[in-house]
Amino acid sequence: MKRNMSELFGFGKGWGTIIYCLLMFWFYAGMVNDSSNIVAPAVAERLGIPAGNVLNMGTVAAMVGVIFFFILGWVNRKIGARMTSFICLILAGIGYFGMGHAGSLVQYGISLCVCTIGAMSAGYIAGGALVASWFPKKKGIVMGYTTMGHNMATGFFVPLITILVVRLGVKNAVVIPAVLVIVLAVMGLFLMRNTPQERGVNPDNVSDEEYHSQYFNSETDDDGGWTVKKLFSKKTFWLVAVASGGFQFVSTIIITQLVVRNQQVGFTQAQAVKIMTILAFAGIAGSWIIGALDQKIGTKKTMIFFGIWYAAALLLEVTEIPALVIVFLIMFALALGGSANFTTSLPAAVFGRHGFKKVNSVLFPIQALVSSFGFMVNGNVLNATGSLRMSYVIAAIASVGVVILVLFINEHEYNRDFMTEEQAEALTKQLKEK
Repeated sequence: MKRNMSELFGFGKGWGTIIYCLLMFWFYAGMVNDSSNIVAPAVAERLGIPAGNVLNMGTVAAMVGVIFFFILGWVNRKIGARMTSFICLILAGIGYFGMGHAGSLVQYGISLCVCTIGAMSAGYIAGGALVASWFPKKKGIVMGYTTMGHNMATGFFVPLITILVVRLGVKNAVVIPAVLVIVLAVMGLFLMRNTPQERGVNPDNVSDEEYHSQYFNSETDDDGGWTVKKLFSKKTFWLVAVASGGFQFVSTIIITQLVVRNQQVGFTQAQAVKIMTILAFAGIAGSWIIGALDQKIGTKKTMIFFGIWYAAALLLEVTEIPALVIVFLIMFALALGGSANFTTSLPAAVFGRHGFKKVNSVLFPIQALVSSFGFMVNGNVLNATGSLRMSYVIAAIASVGVVILVLFINEHEYNRDFMTEEQAEALTKQLKEK
């Protein structure tokens, strides 16, 4: 019992890292995903263009971001997650400011690119490296905590930006979040550390005895022996990238236009915003449950359960029967933060902490590219049909597809911390070979 409690809550000095990553996710989800429910329509109205055109900029931003995610992944390896997150959070604030002040669709698109690149890189590239370094065997439950930031964004960011847009207009509304994210950047620069050893503790906050007996401690190079060519040659790499990005694709379809979709099935805008707030608070518990399941039964089994749950919920929603829509909303509360859990948890499970920054610098841009198509699906479906119903059908099919992919993944295939010393040394030797 004591050990179980330690696995779920015993992070010691690591709590600071967890809260920092949670806040980075809060700003990412709030500025890039959730506020598109409010900011995108407001910008479209101000510019006199269809809302679908503004929404499509989300896909453009993510696609442009793929190039910069490779670059920032390289930067993260060179200067560390602490400094990388500082730079990226500054970019996020500048981009968000520009989104609200854009005088054309092109200006909005460029600003959204900057905001998306900055916010996503901070949360997933820098934050992912922090989680893999600090919590190699507890990353499941830790991601359950950090992805609460997604739910809190839905619960607090959407009502906040809604009130600000109504009272101040979209230009002034974006200023407060932009300033706050820059404040977080400065705090992280001074308070965060790249590794637990810099704080005088071991990964996962374990004792010296457990660390030396249960973890792989032999020296590897900074990249863990991985190169882009070696990663691209591994079938598992592609399965992990597409599967972990696939759930984000599904969530992007839903959360970026949930207010709009709920209005389509009969709710008023005020009711739809309240629903998002209620879902967010329920989703905080959902994130923890998914993280706890990940820690208890493993990432692979959790993803299979999650995908089936997600698909079932979506198929209930597309009936548009009021009672079943309510059931969908309850089921979606569990899934709200869970998909983000797997973007770090699955790669960390399969590849481990040794060379994770290298692996993630190559893998994350592919995840982001897969996720980005959610914006395009919504924009094109909305423009073509005037409804988002077909988007939810596509999302349900995608959830089932992810489950099928996950079935073919070996959960700890390259994770040295889960190997015997002989197996880990053999893997290190193999990766050193050209």
